[in-house]
Amino acid sequence: MQFGRTYEEFEVGATYKHWPGKTVTEYDDHLFCLLTMNHHPLHMDTNYAGKTTDFGKNVVVGNYIYSLLLGMSVPDISGKAIANLEIESLKHVAPTFHGDTIYGQTTVLDKWPSKSKNDRGIVYVETKGYKQDGTLVCVFRRKVMVPTETYIKERGGEQPGRPELKQQEK
Repeated sequence: MQFGRTYEEFEVGATYKHWPGKTVTEYDDHLFCLLTMNHHPLHMDTNYAGKTTDFGKNVVVGNYIYSLLLGMSVPDISGKAIANLEIESLKHVAPTFHGDTIYGQTTVLDKWPSKSKNDRGIVYVETKGYKQDGTLVCVFRRKVMVPTETYIKERGGEQPGRPELKQQEK
């Protein structure tokens, strides 16, 4: 399985469709809200959401959707990243509800070599998240510092920290 890319492997204009999607449950949404101390009743209180909002039901917290999409993109985009440098923009375009399935895709908008170190580069990407019916729900752009092939080779290859299995005595 591919886990991220080196600078040389990114092509401007390439789009990576992240797989699989994730069906968002009420448990996922409530756990994220509790972990991040977001107690807005739109997300946590079915009675409130049903009686006082235009949606008539709970809305999944947008930052969970963003976090989910960011995680989905790791195998294709930032699995080898040295650093996430910047989230340039984040737009929540449409609501997500319990039971919706989220899919994501990322397009490489630009890339350039690092100005300070020649063993890495910057990749500028846009990730879009959408529901099972194709409705766009979230868009964000970020800059990721990724290694070159030289960086990987100089540090022990693809999985430098992975130990080897010891032979068992018989």
